[in-house]
Amino acid sequence: MKYFYAFCIVLLTAMQGSYSQSKLNPAPDRRPDEGEGPFERLIIRGAIVIDGSGAPPAGPADIVIEGNKIVEIRQVGVPNVPIEDSGRPQGATKEIDANGAYVMPGLINLHAHVGGAAKSPNAEYPYKLWMAHGITTIRGVPAENVGWTQSEKKRSAANEIVAPRIIAFHTMGSGEDWKGGPVYTPAKAQEWVKWAEAQGVEGIKFFNHDPDVLKAAIDAAHENGMGTVAHISQPMVAQTNALDAARLGLDVLTHYYGIFESLYKDEDIQHWPAEFNYNDEQHRFSQVAYQWNKIHPRGSKQWQALIDEFLEHDFILDPTMTAYLAGRDLMRERNAEWHSEYTLPTLWDFYTPNRENHGSYFYNWTSWDETAWRNFYKVWMSFLNDYKNAGGRVTVSDDASFIYNLWGFGYIEEMELLQEAGFHPLEVIRGATLHAAQAIFEPKGKPIEFGVIRPGLLADLVIVDENPIENLKVLYGTGFLKLNDETNQMERVGGVKYTIKDGIIYDAEKLREDIKKMVLDQKNQ
Repeated sequence: MKYFYAFCIVLLTAMQGSYSQSKLNPAPDRRPDEGEGPFERLIIRGAIVIDGSGAPPAGPADIVIEGNKIVEIRQVGVPNVPIEDSGRPQGATKEIDANGAYVMPGLINLHAHVGGAAKSPNAEYPYKLWMAHGITTIRGVPAENVGWTQSEKKRSAANEIVAPRIIAFHTMGSGEDWKGGPVYTPAKAQEWVKWAEAQGVEGIKFFNHDPDVLKAAIDAAHENGMGTVAHISQPMVAQTNALDAARLGLDVLTHYYGIFESLYKDEDIQHWPAEFNYNDEQHRFSQVAYQWNKIHPRGSKQWQALIDEFLEHDFILDPTMTAYLAGRDLMRERNAEWHSEYTLPTLWDFYTPNRENHGSYFYNWTSWDETAWRNFYKVWMSFLNDYKNAGGRVTVSDDASFIYNLWGFGYIEEMELLQEAGFHPLEVIRGATLHAAQAIFEPKGKPIEFGVIRPGLLADLVIVDENPIENLKVLYGTGFLKLNDETNQMERVGGVKYTIKDGIIYDAEKLREDIKKMVLDQKNQ
């Protein structure tokens, strides 16, 4: 059997050149038929505005955009009454009829990876998946290597490519031109931070560092106007849990690592099984969930004390629950309805269980594992909701391209998971817009430039015909199946209609057709 398997790999490699591709292709230049604008004066007419601040929807309203900036939001009437033209802004060089549609700020993804080539050989694919779901900004953690990311970041900022704007975070010690070697000391950490800032790096992603090195890097980052985020890996968490990191000045915690460890009641480090090996990813990811009943419970003084101290440090939680969703229901995620049309064969092969690809660890995933993960989610969600209710900020992101988690679609899944946790959809959208923008701009010492619909901010917007407050599922690229009572037939409604970035209007349906064609072309190779 092993020889047959090896033969199949050789055959597939011969059939699809992308399997052997080692470098991620940058996005192609934006074609003349991709996106309209920006315009001297664009007016979106009659929209119901969800401004991203947490305020309730209001409309009909006209939104006036000049170039790449919002200049006015004018309420022009009340529902179910004809709008009087005399009170509306005039002088449009371009209009969008959004009567009855909903407009939100462009969505912000704080945990994004563009690569790598073995999964998706072309950056155009994830970029368009994000844009087709209304995601106009990504924070790469990292997007790709330093040089590649800086190039794509500049091209996106100039709108030379169809892509979200890119905020460039990188792991400490990374960089093709960094000559300083591994970063193991506080002095070396400070040296790398200064080098990275000079390259245009905007923040640091931490995995596994000693506390003194972590502290030195965080301090240096803040001195240079850079942000910090940590995936506190299991090798690191024995020394630095989430509370320790917050006390060291960390800005954002991604995933769940370190939260449960901050609440242990009868142990100081997780009591791993005797056969545990971190490099066996099924060990690594299955055992995480078995912490769910090892901590001080919800409502305890220890639980509340952790929330209070996170608030004291203005700590932001970026949970990426969607990244681990297959753990609690593998069959559901593996058979999600979007995979057939939107998932590349190369990406599907990467997902398929094997011992080498990160996140492809379902070698023998049992009902015991799924039950543990369901219990883990209940506790995790309750902490996130309690933190939000206490005034803490919880943001939205996807960490896609691992564990059957697809770019764009995974982001909307994350929004649904936050609603399951107890967030109102307006709170979910606020986490995806205003709070995410604050996470980007606060370390820079600057006011936000996007993230809410306000005069003076960048024209990054999402237009959808259906009401996302009523049903977040209408934001999926596949839309939502709903019964038409007039025809007595099920029909698909929703899907983002337009994504506007920097005042440039992109037809989201056309973006989705482009993605389907990429998938079909690779299948036909």
